[in-house]
Amino acid sequence: MILLRKFRVLILMVFLVACSMHIMIDLLPKLERRGGGGVGTGTGTNGGCSCPNSPSQDPPDWPRQGWPNKHTLRILQDFSNASSRSLERSPSRFFNVPPLNERQKPVQDVDPDEETPSRGWRLVALYEHPLYKRSWPPLTEDDTLFNVNADIRFDPKTAEREWNAEGNPEELSPAGELTADSYPNWLRFHIGINRYELYSRHNPVIDALLKDLVNQRITSVAMKSGGTQLKLIMTFQNYGQALFKPMKQTRDQETPPDFFYFSDFERHNAEIAAFHLDRILDFRRVPPVAGRLVNMTKEIRDVTRDKKLWRTFFISPANNVCFYGECSYYCSTEHALCGKPDQIEGSLAAFLPDLALAKRKTWRNPWRRSYHKRKKAEWEVDPDYCEEVKQTPPYDSGTRLLDIMDMTIFDFLMGNMDRHHYETFEKFGNETFIIHLDNGRGFGKHSHDEKSILVPLTQCCRIRKSTHLRLQLLAKEEYKLSTLVSESLLRDRLSPVLIRPHLDAMDRRLRQVLQVLAECIEKEGYTYVVEDDIQGSQWT
Repeated sequence: MILLRKFRVLILMVFLVACSMHIMIDLLPKLERRGGGGVGTGTGTNGGCSCPNSPSQDPPDWPRQGWPNKHTLRILQDFSNASSRSLERSPSRFFNVPPLNERQKPVQDVDPDEETPSRGWRLVALYEHPLYKRSWPPLTEDDTLFNVNADIRFDPKTAEREWNAEGNPEELSPAGELTADSYPNWLRFHIGINRYELYSRHNPVIDALLKDLVNQRITSVAMKSGGTQLKLIMTFQNYGQALFKPMKQTRDQETPPDFFYFSDFERHNAEIAAFHLDRILDFRRVPPVAGRLVNMTKEIRDVTRDKKLWRTFFISPANNVCFYGECSYYCSTEHALCGKPDQIEGSLAAFLPDLALAKRKTWRNPWRRSYHKRKKAEWEVDPDYCEEVKQTPPYDSGTRLLDIMDMTIFDFLMGNMDRHHYETFEKFGNETFIIHLDNGRGFGKHSHDEKSILVPLTQCCRIRKSTHLRLQLLAKEEYKLSTLVSESLLRDRLSPVLIRPHLDAMDRRLRQVLQVLAECIEKEGYTYVVEDDIQGSQWT
């Protein structure tokens, strides 16, 4: 009995000692921070504090962070499907990270206009072609997404009081009142959206916005809610925002043949290439996208307030900075995103206007796939499916069915099978374009052409005359699609964006699209297949 009692006392003592040690470990960082007295919250690789915060604890400076109020955000900051209050309210800052490798080059600011004189001449010739000089009818107030009063002035001093920002207000905007022409490029992009296009053909704001996506200082990062794979929302110094898709695989990695389309990786370079392809096709329905080399330490981990994201950072056995975030697929230590040692490339897609300011309507794609390993969709088993679609609003009138045909061709050229929904701006009703969002599953296989993507075109045999003529033009040697896309992609920070086999695959697929249309015209007649949207023009 005495031995048993001694054993119990011994166990109790060990338990008390363990509890005391845990309490001391939890309290020690707080005591050290108090004793440090005013240590700065540096944003460098090693931070400004010698002791790391526990990931479960909020850094003491969070309550003092000033952020735009709801009123100001509605005017000057754009969001997509979520507000900043739910996205950006989380942790920050430090744990020990190995210093940058001395041989690792830092992120460089790049001017896409710094090209050799010979670059881009084919693109210039393309945009000088009459097919690329067609203009829209004069825009009315109902045709523009926002109606801007040129007499209204923006006062940065008022914004400074409302934002209560810690940074220098001169960083946010120059002194004095600003006219609409001096608004940030992301805001000017929003103002330019109309019923017919996201941006005009030769709008200089788009190239300026692409530069901002590459060069603007990142001030905040948070994970985007929803979606199957990790995406980050990045806020810039000028209060613009972009969706960041990090690099998950190399350029030459093809989608494995046994992968289902809905379990494939989303590729950052596909988002970049899709924007350039969409521009060359003259659709202009993809928001501006640019590639950027991001410092994971300074530009993600040190500026994020998203606790869930911050907790997933770690140092790999190879001494690289890694994180994996939270999402439905590929968010685990086995699929972590690692830098070299903390540099990672990714795509940045400019945000569309806040849904509170410009509502968008989501539509189910009639040719949506089943997203099931065994079941087939109705369109896959019914060859007359298009006749049913043409009797269903909004496809029974207007231009929506022709927009679907444009999107079908766009997806086939990329090899993108993942187009389950699409969006339009609610203000414009059914008479407006389809926004080509989320193109990350394109350019996965250059050795395979997925003919099922073309089913809407083969079943409906409908196309715009302008689209048909541009496709024929891009099939010519002097305006070869692959060459034009390659030239356009040279302007991106991450060039080369696509490997040669993907560029060649676009030419091959373009010929197949034209062959399908030729067969449709032979079967149904030219006037039935080709919708004349170039009335009274010189082309036939």
